Amino acid sequence: MTATHPATAAEFEARLRQIGAERYHDRHPFHHLLHSGGCTPDQVRAWVINRYYYQARIPMKDAAFLSRVEDPALRRIWRSRIEDHDGTAENEGGIRRWLRLAQAVGLDPDYVASTDGVLPATKFAVDAYVHFVRDRPLLEAVAASLTELFAPKIHAERIEGLLANYAFADDSSLAYFRNRLKEAPKDVAFGLKWVLDHADTAEKQDAAAAALVFKTDVLWSQLDALYSAYVDPARIPPGAWHPGEGLLAKGAA
Repeated sequence: MTATHPATAAEFEARLRQIGAERYHDRHPFHHLLHSGGCTPDQVRAWVINRYYYQARIPMKDAAFLSRVEDPALRRIWRSRIEDHDGTAENEGGIRRWLRLAQAVGLDPDYVASTDGVLPATKFAVDAYVHFVRDRPLLEAVAASLTELFAPKIHAERIEGLLANYAFADDSSLAYFRNRLKEAPKDVAFGLKWVLDHADTAEKQDAAAAALVFKTDVLWSQLDALYSAYVDPARIPPGAWHPGEGLLAKGAA
């Protein structure tokens, strides 16, 4: 039976956090494999290549969001997300940091940046997220970003696991994750408050919760695609990266 009265802010926040507890991709088997040191070098490379597609589309998603926002105050706050990824004169940005990780695992950054070899399912999932933010009501677009509520935990686990288990892991190659530990909390504090303030009916709360579920599905499906193509058993679809492709020339790292 559908609720006719909105939940309190505390109740609704608890509902959103429960979605993360049940559905966030830190529970996916691929992440357990990666963080425990169980991935081969090529499985790590496949993850870096495919995750880059997501990283590169995040500022495009945010630009699509900003193009629809009429409130200058909201635009001022939100545009820092683009700068966090694209960089500024003072900040190299998350995309460049991700390409440093690519180089550290032996990939040619230019190959990774080309997005050649990205899994079809990765493209479908990430593009669906960009379209969602571009087309759905602003409340749902902001709510979908609230997976950032759960990101600091996975970033901390990833830093610890990669440093403990992989020779490529150091302060330079893991700079993306360390910076997100500082950047994500400010974004999510604003986003969560905005959603709690604007989801002022039961229907809007349901829509916001559904948007967050959608985003967890986007993240989970990317890992499903990686696991299917490169882990158990490897079934690499046409056009996707094959081990040996896009590597740095010897001595170039």
